[in-house]
Amino acid sequence: MNSNDTLHDREYGALATFGIAVPQANPTVEPEMAALMPNRVSMLVTRLRGSRTNSNNRLLDYLENFDRSLEAYDTAPLDGVGFACTGTSYLIGHESEDRQFGEISERFGYPVISAAQAIREALNHLGARKIAIFAPYPQWLSDASQKYWASCGYEVTDTTTVSLDPSDTRSVYLVRSRHLLEHVQQLDTSDADVVLLTGTGMPTLRAIPLISASVGKPVLSSNLCLAWSLLRKTGSPAALPSPGKGESLFGGWTQRLQS
Repeated sequence: MNSNDTLHDREYGALATFGIAVPQANPTVEPEMAALMPNRVSMLVTRLRGSRTNSNNRLLDYLENFDRSLEAYDTAPLDGVGFACTGTSYLIGHESEDRQFGEISERFGYPVISAAQAIREALNHLGARKIAIFAPYPQWLSDASQKYWASCGYEVTDTTTVSLDPSDTRSVYLVRSRHLLEHVQQLDTSDADVVLLTGTGMPTLRAIPLISASVGKPVLSSNLCLAWSLLRKTGSPAALPSPGKGESLFGGWTQRLQS
């Protein structure tokens, strides 16, 4: 090994090192990503920052301030970055989202993908056009979510939620898997190709195998899709083993979650 090889050899993250941009108070993304990322993949986290008093402004601020969140990485050797917030995308729409994230990727020199873009990628990968959505949002954001998916060419067959504080999207952080499993039973999935659990702040990984077994269809979540999309960029089959029982998109994560 020459000196140049030694200089760029990685003690950790030999397969890939990804940045994850997490909403400032979100307690869910990091533990779920830790379960989703396989061995030899490292995760470096930065915080998205926005208004502490207005939910709509906060979601828009995350993108407005995103450059500063990325600049916090300094010279870290990143193979890509995931923007772990779907609400921002729902407010700005997919055309603005694609344009802005494309510009950010160009500016920083590595691929940057939003959770909503990753969901779209996963839906297309599965050939799904009809989606039933569990969205733990206030009504105004749930409406924006449905408009977003319709504008992307998907049919929302049904949607439901869990009772939350309508004035603060951060109330999603109080949702637990048991709440999700209880309320998702209200969702009519009969005409859907896929069930989507949107929102990176809601714990979903423990619930996905149980919901999938119940409805007999693939179940996706924001964090699951974001991890899958980033891992695809490694180009390594080891990063994305075939799904096992109850798993969606790729395998190994249910066992890591249990441990």
